[in-house]
Amino acid sequence: MAFRFLITLLIFNTGTCILQAQDSISLKTNQVKKKAVALNKSSKDSLIDGKTKTVKVIEAESDSLNIKNLQDHEFAAGLDEKWYEELYSNALFDTIYKSVTELSFDAVDYPELPTEVLKQRLKELDARTPFNVEYNPSLENVIKSYLKNRREQLQKLITLSAFYFPMFERELDLYDIPLEIKYLAIVESALKPRAKSRVGATGLWQFMFSTGKMYGLDVSSYVDERSDPIKSTEAAAKYLAKLYEIFGDWDLALAAYNSGPGNVTKAIRRSGGYKNYWNIRHNLPRETAGYLPAFLANMYIFEYAEEHGFKKYKPETAYFETDTVRVKQMITLDQVSEVTGTPIEELQFLNPSYKLDIIPFIKDENYTLRLPIGVIGQFVNNEEKIYAFAKAEFDEREKPLPQLIEADQRLTYRVKSGDYLGKISRMYGVRVSDIKRWNGLRSNDISIGQRLTIFPRRPHVSAPISATATTKTKPLSGEVITYIVQSGDSLWSIAQKFPGVSVQNIKDWNGISGNNLKPGMKLKIAKG
Repeated sequence: MAFRFLITLLIFNTGTCILQAQDSISLKTNQVKKKAVALNKSSKDSLIDGKTKTVKVIEAESDSLNIKNLQDHEFAAGLDEKWYEELYSNALFDTIYKSVTELSFDAVDYPELPTEVLKQRLKELDARTPFNVEYNPSLENVIKSYLKNRREQLQKLITLSAFYFPMFERELDLYDIPLEIKYLAIVESALKPRAKSRVGATGLWQFMFSTGKMYGLDVSSYVDERSDPIKSTEAAAKYLAKLYEIFGDWDLALAAYNSGPGNVTKAIRRSGGYKNYWNIRHNLPRETAGYLPAFLANMYIFEYAEEHGFKKYKPETAYFETDTVRVKQMITLDQVSEVTGTPIEELQFLNPSYKLDIIPFIKDENYTLRLPIGVIGQFVNNEEKIYAFAKAEFDEREKPLPQLIEADQRLTYRVKSGDYLGKISRMYGVRVSDIKRWNGLRSNDISIGQRLTIFPRRPHVSAPISATATTKTKPLSGEVITYIVQSGDSLWSIAQKFPGVSVQNIKDWNGISGNNLKPGMKLKIAKG
């Protein structure tokens, strides 16, 4: 979206073409009735052949590392599903991008905001910001158009901003950058840390590859720090400070941030030497011509959000309610999710710079894991066990196919509207990292109609099992004890207390279909 190069270099690089491999395998899901893969080979799977399943006594066994369908209370699961779809949908970013590139300055009928009221508010805003927030009919039309036609998207952005703006303000303040620059991230990326423009600009601040490298953002097969909220904000602050040093005007600095310094200086020349953005706007690229009006319109709406009936909700996770821990060994977000009970989508949201959901361990690199503050202590207190668990699973993954999965159980899933990897992984009881590995995906991005190869850990169903579905309790053998769940417990941490007992054992013995536990819950455990 934005071309960013230092004026002193005047070098314009073209974007690199990105080739994506797409799996074309298409198998008929009803080709053969498969034998159920279970601990009792003679058992029949009721989901396939309709026969009642015969279950024998299950002995305690070593952890199979399998994850089954993650389900919750129906109402709460529905709310989570909507939230996760919002976090991983690019629709909001596409809407913002289109609104800037196709910005219209036509008159808009919006009597709820009288012109005189707008003039007074813009005058107040101009007095407390270094930007030139002066009234003009074009800006009025943009503001009214947004208020009239984009209320739903604006409310979503206001809600997301409650998480991102505190961290933006901290970094901007460190470099003496106007705090109002935080609104630039709305125009750039719609507050989507993994947003990628059509020319390859990436992250909250839409850095191109070369410019990101120039400002210290690491981009490798595992990591893209252009998507790291704090590191990319620091880089954006440095870059904007340099542009302001060159142009001496924040409006022109923003225009240069969007289209490159060279386009701004050409617009100044073509306008006959004018230096005010509004006087050179008609000589700027179309996208940049709508860039500053979109920025100022968003600034006004956010500053006067309550006056226009917008609600300021508390985010699902506040920035100050998270903390980081430096990793000491390669680990995946899937593994962290299993041992802490934190949903994979929440971990992806908090750690967007890890392209494959894998946090590598590299000498002299400082890669960190951001977690909700409530599970930091649990993670640190069990680091040795967690890393041993991760290593054992990495060793297990050296096998060509997943454990207990046969090649003829492969199926092809066609991505639908509203799908994202976390949703699909729960549908088939597999991990996000498994789907990415099976399909050679380098990021979490998937597109409607894309075909994904899946090796399900439970039989294929046409739609996700209802959140109210329950798992039949399986019988225990030997000495049975009752464990009362404590605050901070997860299925993994409980399994660690009993040698030979796996997470899946606890689920089977207690009829648990998800990973959620509540303090005070009583669990039956068979001592090995």
